Amino acid sequence: MSRQQILSGDLLIFEGDPFLDEPEQCVKILSDSALVIEDGLITAIGARDALLAAHPSADHHAHIGKLICPGFIDAHVHYPQTAMIASWGKRLIDWLNTYTFPEEMRFEDPDYARKISASYLDLTTAHGTTSMASFCTIHTASVEALFSEAHSRGQRVVAGKTCMDRNAPEGLQDTAQSAYDDSKALLETWHGVGRLSYAITPRFSPTSTPGQLEAMGALWAENPECLMQTHLSEQLDEIVWMRDLFPDARDYLDTYERFGLLGARGVYGHAIHLEPREIDQLEEHGAALVHCPTSNAFIGSGLFQMAALKARNISVGLATDTGGGSSFSMLRTMAAAYEIAQLSGSVLHAGQLLWLATQGSAKALHLSDKIGALGVGMEADIVVLDLASTPGISQRYENAAHVWDRIFPTIMMGDDRAIADVWIGGARVTPTTLN
Repeated sequence: MSRQQILSGDLLIFEGDPFLDEPEQCVKILSDSALVIEDGLITAIGARDALLAAHPSADHHAHIGKLICPGFIDAHVHYPQTAMIASWGKRLIDWLNTYTFPEEMRFEDPDYARKISASYLDLTTAHGTTSMASFCTIHTASVEALFSEAHSRGQRVVAGKTCMDRNAPEGLQDTAQSAYDDSKALLETWHGVGRLSYAITPRFSPTSTPGQLEAMGALWAENPECLMQTHLSEQLDEIVWMRDLFPDARDYLDTYERFGLLGARGVYGHAIHLEPREIDQLEEHGAALVHCPTSNAFIGSGLFQMAALKARNISVGLATDTGGGSSFSMLRTMAAAYEIAQLSGSVLHAGQLLWLATQGSAKALHLSDKIGALGVGMEADIVVLDLASTPGISQRYENAAHVWDRIFPTIMMGDDRAIADVWIGGARVTPTTLN
């Protein structure tokens, strides 16, 4: 049994989906409160003084004036694109060919895959991200490197081998059979080991033949407990390309649906330019979408329709989409989501933004019983936010009228300097690692 730890400060607590009811009724800030961590789990939540009295031998970590939150969950990333993040000036297809594919070819080298895995997890932890769902490359070494590194750190990570058998460089193509065989072997080796989960991962339908999509659908049918992650309707020219490749498809979603790649554990990144039938089918099947606002702006993809999709009760997570997204920070991603919503004619509350980056992403990944919220029995993945981390934010904090007015500036202007403390699986990440 591990030594008990107590974190005290202001706690972010979810009591519902803030998109389905009043945000301030669903997202509460408990002041002068605390939580107890033991054996990697949160074992108690309550008033600070009462918990300190009840656990006199526990180590106490006081965060006066700071906000204790669930660790951030990045629901759609490409960790192999770490080294080429913020590459200049291309639309999606050109950007893939110019930057992404050449970088991903380097992951044939297991040493390089291990190096980038460690770097990626260091960078994201410094920004308060404790879990993510990542696309790897076609190389099994890329999956093994990320899973090995995450497992050594005790992180909850979802990942899968990216499958492509056309419209990519020869060095990045597999086949329908090898994609099935490699994915199955990786799944059987890693899924459920520690805090790791495997996701069946066709990149997107333009880079997979019908035969490969069918093979991925068969693998998913054999392993329905796994997630399936892919991309959907990111850019208009991509949709035109898809229609040339699948002339009989009713729409983009149909290129997955007809091969058994639509279901409740399906996670679809971007989903900007959806047609009415696609929205109906996503809702009917209980599938999840992932909003990638910094990427959508950086590559010029379009405006995600958050309000309309959440009104249909479709599960939505939030993601940086590293490296199409231009930041590793989920705070910056929340700020971008706010800006995209404004351009789309709606306003997101700070509580909704924090929910998207934690509980929303956890729900999209079918992990909300384990992570994404502070509650008794939940895994102790925690980030502590300094709400006055820079002079600019501090002066705004000091002039705030109420609690949400104090939190919102950190969402809009915060970066890694706002990350005061991080706990992963009940273990504290030391400040020297954060900075």
